[in-house]
Amino acid sequence: MSDKSREAEVQPEPAPQQTARPEAGEEPSRWGQAARDIVGGSAMISVLSVIIALAVGAVLIAWTDERVQETAAYFFARPGDTFAAIWEAVAGAYSALFQGSVYNFRREGFAAGIRPLTETLTFATPLIAAGLGVGVAFRVGMFNIGGRGQMLVAAAAAGWVGFALELPAVLHVAVAVLAGMVAGAIWGGIAGLLKARTGAHEVITTIMLNFVALYFVAYLLRTPGALQAPGSNNPKTPPMQETAILPDLLGPNYNLHFGFILVIAATVFVWWLMNRSSLGFQFRAVGENPHAARVAGMPVKMIYVYAMLFAGGFAGLAGVNQVLGTVTTGFGQGIDAGIGFDAITVALLGRSRPWGIFAAGILFGAFKAGGFSMQAAEGVPVDIVVVVQSLIVLFIAAPPLVRAIFRLPTPGAAPRRTLTPKEVAAK
Repeated sequence: MSDKSREAEVQPEPAPQQTARPEAGEEPSRWGQAARDIVGGSAMISVLSVIIALAVGAVLIAWTDERVQETAAYFFARPGDTFAAIWEAVAGAYSALFQGSVYNFRREGFAAGIRPLTETLTFATPLIAAGLGVGVAFRVGMFNIGGRGQMLVAAAAAGWVGFALELPAVLHVAVAVLAGMVAGAIWGGIAGLLKARTGAHEVITTIMLNFVALYFVAYLLRTPGALQAPGSNNPKTPPMQETAILPDLLGPNYNLHFGFILVIAATVFVWWLMNRSSLGFQFRAVGENPHAARVAGMPVKMIYVYAMLFAGGFAGLAGVNQVLGTVTTGFGQGIDAGIGFDAITVALLGRSRPWGIFAAGILFGAFKAGGFSMQAAEGVPVDIVVVVQSLIVLFIAAPPLVRAIFRLPTPGAAPRRTLTPKEVAAK
C-alpha cells in the first residue's frame, strides 16, 4: 500500500461546524448588545403580549360575527365577501373600542370628542392605585391577593368619614382619604405580620382576609347606626357629603376627579421609594434573596410587614377613589367592582414597575371604557374584552413563548457564531 493511501486512511473526517459564544476579547458591540436587550426585554414582551392578545381577539370577533358566519357558508364561491365581512367586523369593533376610550370623532367639538379619554382615566384611577399595591408586594417577593379586602375596608372607613362626620371642605376630604388608606394599610399589614411572626403564606392569609372583609362590611351595611342608611332596608350607605367628595378636574360634564392626581402622586412616590430610598433598597434586596438580605443584617421579617402596609395603603387608595370619586351616592358591598383582582393583571403587565403599572392601568381602563362602546355600537360581546385581558396575562406569564413566536433574543445573551475548522481542531 502506498504512502498516500495510508494517509488517506488515517486522515480524520472533517469536524462538524460548532457554535460558541465570542471569546472575552471578541465581545459584540455595545450598541448591538443594547439592541438585543431592548428587543428581548420585559417591556417588549409586554407590548407583544398585548399585540398577540388583540390579534386573538380579532379572530374571536370575526368568529362570533353574524355577517361573517353568513358569508362563510358560500366561501368557496365568493371568498371576497367573507374577507370583507371579517374586515368590517374587526375594524368596526376596534374602531368602536378606540372611539369609546380615546376620542370619538362622531361628536361635535373637541370637548365632546375627548370625553372618552376622560372616562378611560377615570376607570384607570383605582386600577393604578390597586396595581401599585400589588406591585410593591411583588418587588418584595410577596403575592398580594388581598386587594379586594383592603379596598372594602378602606371604602368602609372613608365612606363612614364621608357621610357621618361634618368637617370643613378641604379637611373633610383629606381626613376621609387618610382614613381609607390607613384602614387598607392595617388590613394589609395583618397579612404581613402573620407572615413575619408565624410564617403563614400571604396568598392564603390575604384570600381569607378578603372573605373576612367582605362579610364584615356586609354586616355593617345591614346594621342601622353603622354603615346602613337611616330608614332604609337596603344594604347601602347614605350619600357622601359634598365636602368629602373628591373635586372634579374638568368640570361637571366629565367624571374625571381629583383622585387621578392622587394616583399620579402615588406613582411618583412608589418610584422614589423603590429606586431612591434605603427602605426601597431593602425591599428589592429581600425580594431578590431574603437569605442573603438576612445575612447582610436587614430585618427581613419587618420588611414583610412594611411592604404589606404600603401595599394595603395603595389598595386602600383605590377604595377611597371608588367611594369619594365614582360612587358618591352611597355604596354597597360590590364597591370593589373586581378591581382588586384586575390589579394583579395590571401589576403583571407593568412588570411591578411604578410607571409600567401606570401605563398598564390606563390600558385596562381603556378596555373597560371602550368595551361597553364596542358592545353598543357593533354588538360585540363585552366578554371578548375580558378574554383579551386574560390572554395578556397568559402571554406575560410565558415570555419564552412570546420570544419563540417572534424569534426574539434572550436579554443578556451574546449572539452565537460559527467556529472555523482551525478553532474546532484547537479545542
